[in-house]
Amino acid sequence: MTEHNVTPIDSRRTGRARLRPAGLRPSGTVWNWRAAARCRTADADDLFVTGARQREAREFCFACPVRTECLAHALDQQVEFGVWGGMTERERRALLRRRPDVDDWADLLGQARSDHYAGRPRGA
Repeated sequence: MTEHNVTPIDSRRTGRARLRPAGLRPSGTVWNWRAAARCRTADADDLFVTGARQREAREFCFACPVRTECLAHALDQQVEFGVWGGMTERERRALLRRRPDVDDWADLLGQARSDHYAGRPRGA
């Protein structure tokens, strides 16, 4: 996704910016997940809409191969506007409120995805 108005969502999670590599593959090599994003070739501005149009924009993300990385980025960087990883800004705010204990969404979501594909049950 392109970087648009990136603003902290939640004042209690603000502080110094946490910059990290674009993403780590299981082998540990750094890769740029944005290069594989479905929105890189479409008009990404369509993902920065309001109201009911966000539901339509979310559907575009469902077939994206880097949806998890995109969502983790938006949560870790507390991106306030737009649809990221198939979640609207309202959904991301609710998730951050439900899980204030999570410091690194990229690690959490990456592990959950690995567990899912390995057939391991949640929390195992």
